[in-house]
Amino acid sequence: MAELPRLVLAKDLTIIGASPRPLSAAAKSGRLVRVRHGVYVDRAQWTNLNSWQQYRLKVEAAAESFHAPTIFSHHSGASVWGMPTILKSQPVHALTTFRGGGRSRAGVRRHLVEPLRIEAQEVEGLLVTSRITTVLDLAAFVPFAEAVVPLDHVLKPDPIRDLAALSKAELLDALPGRYPAAVEKRVRAVVEFADPASGSPGESYSRGLIQVSGFAPPALQYEIRDSRGRVGNSDFYWEGSRTVGEFDGAAKYQRDEFLRGRTPGQVVVDEKVREDRIRGTGRGVVRWMWADLWANGALEQLLAGAGVPRRRRPSS
Repeated sequence: MAELPRLVLAKDLTIIGASPRPLSAAAKSGRLVRVRHGVYVDRAQWTNLNSWQQYRLKVEAAAESFHAPTIFSHHSGASVWGMPTILKSQPVHALTTFRGGGRSRAGVRRHLVEPLRIEAQEVEGLLVTSRITTVLDLAAFVPFAEAVVPLDHVLKPDPIRDLAALSKAELLDALPGRYPAAVEKRVRAVVEFADPASGSPGESYSRGLIQVSGFAPPALQYEIRDSRGRVGNSDFYWEGSRTVGEFDGAAKYQRDEFLRGRTPGQVVVDEKVREDRIRGTGRGVVRWMWADLWANGALEQLLAGAGVPRRRRPSS
């Protein structure tokens, strides 16, 4: 678990009688990044963070700037728990019991909750909704394909944070009475669809988009062999069209557990050899990246072009 850079707080200078103006000047000169009002971070350190680490730091910055203890929820709670989500410029999410309106401002979206339904845990010094509440609230709040990402994640143990896997039974038992009937039905559908066999957030999001696009469900982590022996496991496989689907995330070419002592260039060569062996078995291969998942309809066009079969009755 990567350590986040330390926040620089204007209020700390005020407490000791110093002026916070140098912080504003440093932000204007580019040495600091203003995360939110009165909260800064070193620009070089901020630039080295990936998008979800930057978002996690925004949650911490919000906690530092609020006057009262705050319970973070939805994407923000997920970021503290280490659950992957599809961010897409998400604001910080927090709970409120205030019914007077004006619940969303200054980059924070507040979700109304009944006081008796509030449940919070302290994680890494922050108050957040429980893992079950967090993942169910996300499923009730975001589109189906996005909800698959954190749900796939929590069905597996998290060795980095020493968290046990949640079961579908636990999630479904916590569902009745939590949301309106139509929302509960939608959440139940995505919980039942979730699969711990998914290998990464990108694969989970891909599988969600595959489902809502009306394609036949693929086999996950399908083992492929040729005359020389085991080729490897494919991310997705459709037996009906003998099509292998592969999601190419950046991690494959950057992280040590995937590189295994190889250079990124060697990984590219090895992937080419692997793909040639797969094609040698008479199977087709279709590949996509994050950019294809962001572009509306791009994954659907790729799969259709590769001959991936549709379900007989595509869902709405």
